Amino acid sequence: MKKFLFLIAASFIHGSYYSQATKKTIPCYDLSAVLKVEPTSLYKPHLDASRSFGIKILHNSKTVSKYVSNGKFHKIKKSGKGYRVQKLDYSRPWMVSKAKATLEKIGARFSKETKGHTFTVSSVTRTLEDQCRLRKVNTNASLGISSHNYGNSFDISYIRFNDVVKYNPKMEAALEKVLKYYANSGMIYYIKEKQQSCYHITVRNY
Repeated sequence: MKKFLFLIAASFIHGSYYSQATKKTIPCYDLSAVLKVEPTSLYKPHLDASRSFGIKILHNSKTVSKYVSNGKFHKIKKSGKGYRVQKLDYSRPWMVSKAKATLEKIGARFSKETKGHTFTVSSVTRTLEDQCRLRKVNTNASLGISSHNYGNSFDISYIRFNDVVKYNPKMEAALEKVLKYYANSGMIYYIKEKQQSCYHITVRNY
């Protein structure tokens, strides 16, 4: 019980996934080195949850296509009840079925709580190649393995609602209320990322 409460509490604060020192010393294209990078205790539950779906690390487009063709990955619509997906330059709109369904549940609940407003999904599934490209423009992107590399994580912006980029404390509070509900239900883990202005959400194999 104490461990569970710690994980829930830890989900409400920002913490680095991997040490900054490690990020600076290992190039992202060195896969053997990347696989050895240890996650923080805050982030480890996200990785453990990701690995429980039986998806292997997504290295490149071919690995994504394999899971699409065998029915393991499902397309995320550009919009749904309560959410919109922004233009994805460094990720792909595919996730395992449970992650897709959970995103839709979060969107529907947010829409109900806010009487029709929408939040913005800013990132979905990434391959290691995508992550390497992302690090060239964003040094805060994870060097080590990310839960995004397994197709069950996504990010939701907390400064973009109804397709408008603007700080909106009322909408942010409503979004966090919804995320807390699903975290307490054992369906997700989430971390509030200060530098990226988003919630990083990992769906559990509930």
